[in-house]
Amino acid sequence: MTYVVTEACIKCKFMDCVEVCPVDCFYEGDNMLVIHPDECIDCGVCEPECPPEAIIPDTDSAANRWLELNREYSTKWPNITRKGEAPADAEEWRGKDGKFEQHFSPKPGQGT
Repeated sequence: MTYVVTEACIKCKFMDCVEVCPVDCFYEGDNMLVIHPDECIDCGVCEPECPPEAIIPDTDSAANRWLELNREYSTKWPNITRKGEAPADAEEWRGKDGKFEQHFSPKPGQGT
């Protein structure tokens, strides 16, 4: 089992999850984070720390769509080990649907 980041992270990117991860398996894109599924140790400490509830276990049926996206971009984006600043308008995007189709960016983040 592993955890995955879903579209709820897009344009929110609060990064509270990064601070608690014991194995540093988060990777930063321009407007979302992903988890490297082969590095995740399934501890689950990140899931309750995510304000927009964007992190789910891969056993959740909704995770199927996100597992490969997390795998792909965790090999392209920089590793992030410390919490950075959330976007200024993150709260405005929290809970909005359809963010992937309209706002996903394949560009890497800055990493920390």
